[in-house]
Amino acid sequence: MRAAIEAALLAQRGALIGWVPVCLAIGIGAYFALPVEPDLMWLAVAALTGLAAFLASRWVNVAYAPLFIALMLVCTGLGLAKWRSDSVAAPVLTFRYYGPIEGRVVNIDRSASDATRLTLDQVVLARMSPERIPERVRVSVHGDQVITDFRPGERLILTGHLSPPAGPAEPGGFDFQRHAWFLQLGAVGYTRTPVLRLAPAEPGRLQMRIFALRMHLSTAVQKAMPGETGAFAAAIMTGDRSAMGQAVLADLRAANLAHLLAISGLHMGLLTGFIFAIVRYGLALIPKVALCYPTKKIAAICALFVGAFYLALSGGNVATERAFVMVAVMLVAVLLDRRALTLRAVAIAAIIILVWQPEALTGPGFQMSFAATTALVFVFGALRDVDLSRLPNWTRPVLSVVLSSFVAGLATAPFAAAHFNQIAHYGLIANVLSVPLMGILVMPAAVLALCLAPFGLWQVGLWAMDLGLRWILFVAETVAGLDGALSHVHAPDPVVLPLLALGLLGFVLWRGKGRSAGLVLAAVAALFWVQIIRPQLLVADNGALIGVMTVEGRALSKPTGSGFVAGIWLENDGNPVAQEVAAARGAVTRDGRVVTTDLAGWRIIQVSGKTALAALPDCGGADVLISNQVDEVVRPCAVFDLTRLRQTGSLAIDVLPDGDLAITSARVLNGARPWNGGARDAQQTIVLSAQERRQTLLSQNAPDQ
Repeated sequence: MRAAIEAALLAQRGALIGWVPVCLAIGIGAYFALPVEPDLMWLAVAALTGLAAFLASRWVNVAYAPLFIALMLVCTGLGLAKWRSDSVAAPVLTFRYYGPIEGRVVNIDRSASDATRLTLDQVVLARMSPERIPERVRVSVHGDQVITDFRPGERLILTGHLSPPAGPAEPGGFDFQRHAWFLQLGAVGYTRTPVLRLAPAEPGRLQMRIFALRMHLSTAVQKAMPGETGAFAAAIMTGDRSAMGQAVLADLRAANLAHLLAISGLHMGLLTGFIFAIVRYGLALIPKVALCYPTKKIAAICALFVGAFYLALSGGNVATERAFVMVAVMLVAVLLDRRALTLRAVAIAAIIILVWQPEALTGPGFQMSFAATTALVFVFGALRDVDLSRLPNWTRPVLSVVLSSFVAGLATAPFAAAHFNQIAHYGLIANVLSVPLMGILVMPAAVLALCLAPFGLWQVGLWAMDLGLRWILFVAETVAGLDGALSHVHAPDPVVLPLLALGLLGFVLWRGKGRSAGLVLAAVAALFWVQIIRPQLLVADNGALIGVMTVEGRALSKPTGSGFVAGIWLENDGNPVAQEVAAARGAVTRDGRVVTTDLAGWRIIQVSGKTALAALPDCGGADVLISNQVDEVVRPCAVFDLTRLRQTGSLAIDVLPDGDLAITSARVLNGARPWNGGARDAQQTIVLSAQERRQTLLSQNAPDQ
């Protein structure tokens, strides 16, 4: 057995670099899964363990050395995540603020509710010392203001509401607090008053100048191409999606064409590939240059510089960074006379991203882009030796597009379903009809438009772009409108995606008979996903909304208000109906501002408003009382008022098999971390005993002695 194990490990030599980002990711994931922030002692233990593993790898049998290197990389990943978390530490607002807000514009985008959002740095808030003011704040602008009048780098002043970044809408859900922490976003809010220009933009850093160029180009494109095609063109040329309508975005997602909107591997590959081809074939037309200079390497260098400029112009999100790193690795391989498209290149790109931004691991952009790239390289590498000479020449590019769309869609489907709770069933058809046009017409036309812009002739390129984008939007609308185009799934347990990714990567990276074990692990992850039971009752972190699971789906306590939280609950249930539909399901009883529901005999009451709470005698017969107000009365039941909910976050309430009532808070699952204040309260699930409750009811109903 030992000989077989050693032979299996030795067979991996030559392909071990693919496991480096996997081991780093395990360490990074372990850091984010910790219940408390590791202190200096734990970091020292991790560092010593990694050092000892590295030293041991130099002395043990060569077959087992990679196992010790893997342990060292896991410890390194944990340390990288901790270092990154500390390096971006910035003040976070701890209370609700209303008053004047002053700051410099560093980003303009659009929220899910279609409101324009301004991200400001160099923030000034009234009556607050500088050391307590957040590094950045993000304000949604409501009303009829035209925000495109503002420019990057300008100082603005407004009157608005700010609050700390919200925690998960439900325990175990998406943690916006953690997301905001790594963006150094210390407060979010809104304004309904006019936004005023306090000072014009000053010449500043190169980053601000590029951002100003980006917004100027976006505005110019939208003026030259009015409507949704102009907004689409601005998005793929500059990364500015602020003009995209929500209906169009919904159609693109339903048709699995949203990746055409994000500047990712497709756009970066098409752009750099087009530049590479133009430069190389252009130089080949000059005999003296073609014979005396390495035109292929010159073309690679030109494509690399164009890709770097595109990265800077687009704003540099994770998908674009991953795409540029991947393209850069490929082009450097061309410069070194090595094969460009290999799993080794994908691994190097993943290593660079994980070392640079460890938090990217938890985002859908990183997961989906690397899933698609890895699957494509693996499948086309396996088909490299397949003889296609018998097929007509015109069928090969068609087959390539169909196969690449199918493989990429299949690889990203589980991650898209986990993050967005939906599966696009006709995505293959939409991609086959749209992706070729993006490469043949849209991206070359964009390059042509930018090249002709200095001469005032860029309308030629924009006209061609408009034709291609109109077709893509038509395909998206048509496919999204088909019956059964979209289905919904419930959110998985946090352990599902790591198991699934590890299993699929094991199948791709492992050499030898053990490869099938990866598929077994992926099947186990899928089985966990299918068997997950959603919480029986959910409570919002402000106490204003509760949702009870029924046979028809989740029943909500009110038809309007707290719409963002309600939408997330219903999406995570895999049943994204309108809030008023969910509120009409009848599992709750409404009596004015008092809502009552029962869970297997346990009574839960939710009270809204000070007057209704003050009028409630004791607990009103409730075992659990929930309120969106601060309750200063001592009551003989479990009370979750606004003060306590701010400590615990959202709640999930379930009846256990023995009849006990378990109350799990978001803080219990997320732990005490820097992004949620690091508080150590509410670090265990609250369990109300059914036996004690029965004894209490018997004593209350017993006749007087």
